[in-house]
Amino acid sequence: MSPSRPVVLVTGAGGYLGRRLGRRFLDRGDHEVVLTVRTEAGRSALAHDLAPASARAQIVVADLGAPDPFTDVDERLRRRITHIVHAAAVTRFNVDRELARQVNVEGTGHVVTLARQCPHLVRLAHLSTVYATGLREGVILEEPDDGAAGFANAYEWSKGAAERCVVDQGDDLPWTVARVATVVADDESGRVTQHNAFHETLKLCFYGLLSLLPGRADTPLYFVTGDAVTDAVARLSDPAAPGGVYHVAPDRSATLTLEQVLDLAFTRFEQDEEFRHKRILRPLLADRESFELLVGGVSSFAGSLVHRALANVAPFARQMYVAKVLDNRRLGAALPQHRAPDPAALVTATVDHLVESRWGRRSEVVA
Repeated sequence: MSPSRPVVLVTGAGGYLGRRLGRRFLDRGDHEVVLTVRTEAGRSALAHDLAPASARAQIVVADLGAPDPFTDVDERLRRRITHIVHAAAVTRFNVDRELARQVNVEGTGHVVTLARQCPHLVRLAHLSTVYATGLREGVILEEPDDGAAGFANAYEWSKGAAERCVVDQGDDLPWTVARVATVVADDESGRVTQHNAFHETLKLCFYGLLSLLPGRADTPLYFVTGDAVTDAVARLSDPAAPGGVYHVAPDRSATLTLEQVLDLAFTRFEQDEEFRHKRILRPLLADRESFELLVGGVSSFAGSLVHRALANVAPFARQMYVAKVLDNRRLGAALPQHRAPDPAALVTATVDHLVESRWGRRSEVVA
């Protein structure tokens, strides 16, 4: 007998997107919601963060790095689960390969195994990244990728391998893969509540710690908001939406180049009196060979500010020379109301929030 109400399980509910998706399903009120976190401390923190709505959720501990992470999801619950949204992952560009393999690749395998034990499952939605296609250039279609182009780092490799795990091991499951672009803000106001490599790189530029940046001036950058991703993934989790691979990203016409992003950022930086007083110069864009020589040349100065700054940028440097053209026609067909924000307005609002809040150190800034 099918469950009287849909039961959605969201993995990684302690993370940025997982938490937002958990709240989205709780706010809808038409699902029973099961949220997984990695630790007991994470369970308490999530319950506090989502209160009072958390009283309507079942929060369980599931460490995807463990051999059997879903022991707290008993057989009775498995028989009632109708949707799985897999958001759990280590998302650092500098993650080491072994940890990335354990959590992102083998962890996804555990999720696929769980999905097979849910007889009423109607959707397995896997959150991926546009960088799961690695160093592939040119037009990137919304279809499985073989990883033949190689990867810039272990994170990208692991997300590509996780996609192939879903596609190959879950070939008879109702799966969807959502490749998400870089989340630069919570919403179009530019508010930032979780920093990633984009924000940290701008911070290094603002404080004058980078004289060189890797990349080509015309490399397109794909940005989205947390709100837009949450909405798209929740809708794609509905079995009414066709399964398959989707690019939750703007098309090429709604992107900015690396040079345009730097123009917008430094225009805003120059409005700040402290920044102007320091007379910090805009970093030069270095070709790949020159940047790699620079990174290698300062590696012996492990304690230097320059070394630490470059160490933040180096893991994703190779992507800054790759011109991807993301095809998102399947997303447009499935979600015709989904619209990308104006990229210049989004970046300007985001940089404004970062500068005003000093990257979160001035807590009084709320928007």
